[in-house]
Amino acid sequence: MQLVPMPPRWPRKPDRADPDFRRLDDRMNFAVHVAVFLACNSGVWFVHNIQQADWDWIVWFSGVWGMILMGHLIYIAAIADYSRKSHG
Repeated sequence: MQLVPMPPRWPRKPDRADPDFRRLDDRMNFAVHVAVFLACNSGVWFVHNIQQADWDWIVWFSGVWGMILMGHLIYIAAIADYSRKSHG
C-alpha cells in the first residue's frame, strides 16, 4: 500500500490546456457546487421547518437547483471532452 502525501499535490504546473487538470478542476468545481447546494438547501429547509413557514417557493427552489446540479453532473461525466485537441 502506497501512502499519499496530504494534501495531494498536482505533479506539474496547473494548465487548463492539460486534459487531466481540466477534468480534476471540473470535478472540484462540481464538489463545491454540491457543497453550496447542500448547505443552502439544508439551511432553507431548516428555517422553513422551525418557523413552520408557508413558503410555496421552497420546493421550486430546491427542485430547480437540484436539476441544475444534475445537469452539471451530466456535463462533467458524459458531455465534457477532455481530450487535448478540445482545448487549443
